[in-house]
Amino acid sequence: MPSVVDFSGTLQPSHEAWVKAVYDESRTSMSFHFHNSIIKEFFASSQFLYEQMPLGKLHAVTCEYINGEKQFYHRAQKFYEDVTPSEEGMMGDFVELSEVDLEGSRQFLKKFVGGPGKASTKRALDCGCGIGRVSKGVFFPIFETMEMADMTEEFLLHAHEEYLGEYADRVESYYCYNLKDLILPPIRYDVVWIQWVACHLTDKDLMEFLKRCQTSLRPNGVIIIKDNMARQGCKLDPTDSSIQRHLDVMKFIIGKAGLKVLDVQKQEGFPESMVPIWMIAMR
Repeated sequence: MPSVVDFSGTLQPSHEAWVKAVYDESRTSMSFHFHNSIIKEFFASSQFLYEQMPLGKLHAVTCEYINGEKQFYHRAQKFYEDVTPSEEGMMGDFVELSEVDLEGSRQFLKKFVGGPGKASTKRALDCGCGIGRVSKGVFFPIFETMEMADMTEEFLLHAHEEYLGEYADRVESYYCYNLKDLILPPIRYDVVWIQWVACHLTDKDLMEFLKRCQTSLRPNGVIIIKDNMARQGCKLDPTDSSIQRHLDVMKFIIGKAGLKVLDVQKQEGFPESMVPIWMIAMR
């Protein structure tokens, strides 16, 4: 969902050297395990996360396991259990911006779908679909069939039973999984759309998921991330376990996944006081 919180930091060109220095420095300290866990999960973001909170607290809200569950994902799951299955809930009380968001997505998608050399309109996957707001407003008017993925069962049930109406007959599959656990069939999708959910994955899990998305694409298929992007650096919100990453940090993760960025565009029409929203197309 959109956010009104922003963060200032700096993206250092020597990021990998910094990670190595922190790792080497901590090898002989009691904090070795904490450093190692954080850098492994947040290889692109850790430099900025260290600036925000003490090592012990950062490890606790990101990498610590309680009852076999990593706290980073547990917090996100709990947060969305209290979100109402409605357009207001999906937009974080900014429902008046929903149509602006949808129109921006429609225009960006046009660049890659329909026509010679572009993706076909057979099937799309909506990741972090919620109740299907984006599927209903962007994809169903274009694609023959849809598949939808979200970790919150209540959202998927509301989508199928109420919100999508007749469109629900064209949903081939609903996947109730966190994206870190979602295994995608090969060569199946023309578009994989990932909106306001990449921020809920660690750097490592996002990279691995993007790799799986790449193998799931049909010829000329495209992956599109749309998310809140920090103006500088990265910002962790421990309440819902979301990370606002600078556009360059996101591109770094995309590159590590072996994907090529095709185009980048900022979502227009949102108040300047809000965190910028960017769309990134890749394959």
